[in-house]
Amino acid sequence: MSRRRLPLLPLLLLTVLPLAGCAVGTPDAPQTVRQALFGLGERAAQRVAEAPPLPRPSSDEVLLLAAPEVDDALGVGEDRLLESLTRSLLGLGQGPQVLDWQPALAPGAAANQWRLDSRLVSAGPRLALSDRTLLPYRLELTLRRPGDATPLWQTRLDGALDATAL
Repeated sequence: MSRRRLPLLPLLLLTVLPLAGCAVGTPDAPQTVRQALFGLGERAAQRVAEAPPLPRPSSDEVLLLAAPEVDDALGVGEDRLLESLTRSLLGLGQGPQVLDWQPALAPGAAANQWRLDSRLVSAGPRLALSDRTLLPYRLELTLRRPGDATPLWQTRLDGALDATAL
């Protein structure tokens, strides 16, 4: 029987070895915009989840995400930042429901609805490293009630995006 299984060994190795290369690890530099913004979205979602105005657990709350403001110098589209924030907020355990905010949602907003505004701006000149260029940024997050201009909570995140992934 062992001789019968031997011809299957090369076929098995040809199937398994290419897959093993995928599991070796993540690359040092993000390769796509989704990867470049992933960490930013994760950090932002964690900060929002910890915001004092939101009740605990926040699973019955609804976050209305306004279209973000994005500095053109960063080369990040508004839709890509919105996608990253949405995915990260939806990925929170016991996190809130997430919807796109529209001005029509302002009147008659329920008590469990919160509007999240975001603004991504350049925070300095490009930083040229030996293997990549970094773009310093500041992400400002503001939580308020729909239809109310008064912020209930604000925070900011500082960091740098890898320009080669954008």
